[in-house]
Amino acid sequence: MKPFALASCLTLCSIANLAQAQSEPIATDRPDFVESSLTVGDRRLQVETSVAWERDEGLDGYSTPTLFRYGIGPDWELRLETDGWQTVDAPAGGRDSGFSDVSLGVKRHLTSEVGGATLAWLLHVDLPSGAHSVRGRGARPSLRLVAEWELSDSVSAGVMPGLIHDADEDGHHYTAGIFGAVLGKAWSERSRSFVEVALPQIAHHDDGGTLAQLNVGSAWLLNQDVQVDVVYSHGLNDRSPDHAVGAGLSFRF
Repeated sequence: MKPFALASCLTLCSIANLAQAQSEPIATDRPDFVESSLTVGDRRLQVETSVAWERDEGLDGYSTPTLFRYGIGPDWELRLETDGWQTVDAPAGGRDSGFSDVSLGVKRHLTSEVGGATLAWLLHVDLPSGAHSVRGRGARPSLRLVAEWELSDSVSAGVMPGLIHDADEDGHHYTAGIFGAVLGKAWSERSRSFVEVALPQIAHHDDGGTLAQLNVGSAWLLNQDVQVDVVYSHGLNDRSPDHAVGAGLSFRF
């Protein structure tokens, strides 16, 4: 084969491979609690934002959770996450509001499978960067592991255990567990639903106790790069918000 013909063939193959890679639909970490094991891809920016409402013992809270994900290779991504603008009814009356803390993190997709599962780990640190009324205490690091299984062409499952080092309002530091388990169903190439048990905090009574929620939701692809979603959460114990609803929009560049 002549050099020019060989170069042309290689170029066409590269373009075909690139087109195939770009044709993969957006994979998001929302609306479920269990994160995806996939990363966004090299030099791609993905934004996942939403509006959320929750009610706990008659008190309402509003927020705008947002996650920025940027790929730094096929298996790594940088992450910036926040609950955005937050407004919470105060028990004594009035409202506390302001911009929430920012969390910085990294995700690593593991190329090897274990037991048929695709794996990833996430390392985050929540920084006390928000408004005084909604700010956390000090830096709070967390580590999570994600495992996902394709049970059939349309059914998937995932789990996410983890640990977080946190602090209460008095400055007492403690380590809590994290766990989530999700079952997903794809109705078509563009729509999916899920049901999930989420435990964002597993802790001793003196450290705030355990939070537990039952989540259900759905997501729809508008095109390969844009997704909309809704989610409903029901508290499973007295320490968890009674009800929560969210609606999200995710897109990538």
